[in-house]
Amino acid sequence: MRRPVKRGDRNRAAEARRLLSAFISVSFMNNQKQQKPTLTGQRFKTRKRDEKERFDPSQFQESIVQGLNQTGTDLDAVAKFLDASGAKLDYRRYAETLFDILVAGGMLAPGGTLSDDMTRTEYCLFTANEDLETMQAYAQVFNKLIRRYKYLEKGFEEEIKKLLLFLKGFTESERNKLAMLTGILLANGNISASILSSLFNENLVKEGVSAAFAVKLFKSWINEKDINSVAASLRKVGMDNRLMELFPANKRSCEHFSKYFTDAGLKELSDFARNQQSIGARKELQKELQEQMSRGETLKDIIAYVREEMKKTNISEQTMIGIVWTSVMSSVEWNKKEELVTEQAIKHLKQYSPLLKAFTSQGLSELTLLLKIQEYCYDNIHFMKAFQKIVVLLYKADVLSEEAILKWYTEGHLAKGKSVFLEQMKKFVEWLKNAEEESESEEEEGD
Repeated sequence: MRRPVKRGDRNRAAEARRLLSAFISVSFMNNQKQQKPTLTGQRFKTRKRDEKERFDPSQFQESIVQGLNQTGTDLDAVAKFLDASGAKLDYRRYAETLFDILVAGGMLAPGGTLSDDMTRTEYCLFTANEDLETMQAYAQVFNKLIRRYKYLEKGFEEEIKKLLLFLKGFTESERNKLAMLTGILLANGNISASILSSLFNENLVKEGVSAAFAVKLFKSWINEKDINSVAASLRKVGMDNRLMELFPANKRSCEHFSKYFTDAGLKELSDFARNQQSIGARKELQKELQEQMSRGETLKDIIAYVREEMKKTNISEQTMIGIVWTSVMSSVEWNKKEELVTEQAIKHLKQYSPLLKAFTSQGLSELTLLLKIQEYCYDNIHFMKAFQKIVVLLYKADVLSEEAILKWYTEGHLAKGKSVFLEQMKKFVEWLKNAEEESESEEEEGD
């Protein structure tokens, strides 16, 4: 007969089962976490692209030098060899080495000297004939190479920048060849004009290397294209106002620049630089005028300042009235509502009419001002209906004469907004003509 199980025993047994179940569960989870895959003799092949290769250009250099030695001076064969070699050799990794060899015959050490412990070739840019035709042929080699392997474009620009910094390490003949090549590449858009910043290096400038190199470079550039190509490229990268930096600070004047490049046969470059300096001076003058107006300087002081600047910079009155007009119209925040801007403009121009009058002493200056007003009202649509009122105001203030207004109306106006502005001025012009006729008849009666 079984002994009856006491309630306490049942509870202890249930607790023991619960603890055992929890222990088994935890042990199982721990085993799951700790379990790791084991390798039993398997090997995984590392991908070649994941391996970090050691930078060793010597083998690459030997392959390029050997190919160039075989092709010799036949630049068509050189271009074909470079095109085919790109499929076998790592141009991306050894771009600098490649360009060093093509230009100098071997790898260049800092400063521009050839590395002594490396293989060299005698067939390169620096050993080629020093003439424009040969340099044009070399430019084609580089052009074909970069068109075929587009990723070399940035590396090529960096190479040219580096070579320009190494100019002191090259012979005069090598510099001349590099200058001609660079000018041709710039003319054809193969490289950006931003590479010229290397020529502003203090040591190169101080020893006159930069200016001499620039003469050869710009001659080949203009020979390939024209001065307009030079101007457009320089403006694109903000270099158009920096050409003076080719000379040391004590020689950095428009006169010295002009004489140096004119004597070298580059008068068009001298004229371009002079024009750029004049534009820069005008911008500075306009900025200063606006600041004087915003500070509330007296018109007497502003007029005195402008006259002094005219003498100093040799700016004509016709040019100056354009600068003054732009400064006056830029010195205020205009209302965006057409019905309010006319009233605001009349009030503003009435205040500054003595300033405008001071620089319209000649008929040509008055006509220039009229054209500036026409252009401004056309370009700023809120002013389209204000043109006639502005002209009448300046007529009454003795800034504009009836002769200038009539000349503008009959033949001197611009095409911009012509029909609108002529229609606006029709009645006032008729009034001027009638007034002129009455004046003439009165004079005849007096006689």
